[in-house]
Amino acid sequence: MNRTRVLTGITTTGTPHLGNYAGAIRPAIAASRREDVDAFFFMADYHALIKSDDPARVARSRLEIAASWLACGLDPERVTFYRQSDIPEIPELTWLLTCVTAKGLLNRAHAYKAAVDRNVETGEDPDAGVTAGLYMYPVLMAADILAFDAHKVPVGRDQIQHLEMARDIAQRFNHIYGEDFFVLPEVQIEEQVATLPGLDGRKMSKSYDNTIPLFAGGARALREAVMRIVTDSRLPGEPKDPESSSLYTLYRAFASDTDAAAFRSALESGLSWGEAKQALFDLLEGQIAPMRERYDALIAQPAHIEAILQDGARKARAIATPKMARLRDAVGLGSHVVSASAADASRPRAEKPPRLASFRDEDGRFRFRLFAGDGEELLLSRAFDDPKAAGVAQKQLRQAGGAVALRPTATGVVLELDGSEVGSTPAYADEAARDQALGRLREAIAQLAGAA
Repeated sequence: MNRTRVLTGITTTGTPHLGNYAGAIRPAIAASRREDVDAFFFMADYHALIKSDDPARVARSRLEIAASWLACGLDPERVTFYRQSDIPEIPELTWLLTCVTAKGLLNRAHAYKAAVDRNVETGEDPDAGVTAGLYMYPVLMAADILAFDAHKVPVGRDQIQHLEMARDIAQRFNHIYGEDFFVLPEVQIEEQVATLPGLDGRKMSKSYDNTIPLFAGGARALREAVMRIVTDSRLPGEPKDPESSSLYTLYRAFASDTDAAAFRSALESGLSWGEAKQALFDLLEGQIAPMRERYDALIAQPAHIEAILQDGARKARAIATPKMARLRDAVGLGSHVVSASAADASRPRAEKPPRLASFRDEDGRFRFRLFAGDGEELLLSRAFDDPKAAGVAQKQLRQAGGAVALRPTATGVVLELDGSEVGSTPAYADEAARDQALGRLREAIAQLAGAA
């Protein structure tokens, strides 16, 4: 199956609210579960530096937003979830792209033009307060996308121009260096994305200070916000107009069709606003409470979040590193760069053996990983309900040697023992990378058997 690589950037400023969840987080996670999608999610923390110079705020926001997406159901085993700042190839690619990007193209960027227009209106120098970071934002965004050959990028309409600029920059690089080095990304606009009303009936937005918290403040803060939603003056017993009610819009965004129809009927029959708000709170709390519990557990274990993000960075760099090596060669820098792997190879050292590492996943089930001697993850086992069963599988793997069944898939390799699937490799960028990984996996299993 050909999988479409979809790359989603997550802004790391502020704390997510209910509108963020319904409009962006929930649909993106649902889309990531499709079998035909190769989903990449990255936290755009380099971009955050354009908007904030408060290091404590940037650091806290990265933690809260990672915890929020994971608590809402993002599966780091299924997707590639990483921080932008953990991928050094991105700023390097930004510079390569900067060197082929026309200044006139950046002059037309909406954010830069808006800043200049504001300065002109107030009689300031046109570039007053405009940083090079703001000006170069579109090139960094292009590098985020092009480093991973993303096919589609979900964006709001205000970001369409940046996708068009990424395509322009990629085409110019391809033209100058005479080869299709980059996939040209396509815009993915979600027309049906929910836009929730805030407390005052306007679009829910931090800029309007009318948001309903997702996790912050717990159930009490959620209920207090719901009870502050503006309604009209119709009394209990008087029919209400659901279509003009923010309460109905919010309820419908989280309820089944049947429950939404029942709520609508109750409003039309004279349900009081107080009872309607309580019903909305009960609906929201029923869905948010389990996620909030996961969120609180994650926030209390920042080392666990860090481990997840580092795993994601390794998966991402398995694609970005060879990509950058090819681009360095293209621009004439390849012969002047010694890769880390080459430097390590020239340094005499004792080779470490492969190893198995057991762990317990978030669902409380038992897994193990197989690492190569250099620390590369070669295999992740399936989840076992019984730790003894996981131990038996590891023992079989140690003793099996060449007798295991390794079945290649489109992007990876599945390991089978006694006809049952035991584990699989990470996803690889192409068949060549998969075949190289297959060879390393066979060698590691053979070494395990030799040491048993």
